Amino acid sequence: MEAMADQLPETLKPFFHRATEAQERLAKLEAALASTKTDIPDAKLQEETSEIKSKLEEANETVKQEQSKVVKELTVENEKQRYRILHLVRALKDADEKLEKISK
Repeated sequence: MEAMADQLPETLKPFFHRATEAQERLAKLEAALASTKTDIPDAKLQEETSEIKSKLEEANETVKQEQSKVVKELTVENEKQRYRILHLVRALKDADEKLEKISK
């Protein structure tokens, strides 16, 4: 899981961290539910489990939305850079042609 977090953009790391924590809490609650009798009533445990599941789903949805937003931003920036490079290459070719004409 930590390797996945290292590959995410900085903007998504807090959401990934929250989702990971929620998954860990959910696993602990499910383990407690599956174990022998505890002091927590089953209804309360199930309520907490479902609450954590919904928070996890919200966190995952937020991560997806943020990731989509970052991808769109990077795509736009990439297109801008390609446009700039295209014009710089054209300007360089024009300058080379002018220099070649002057040299002759």
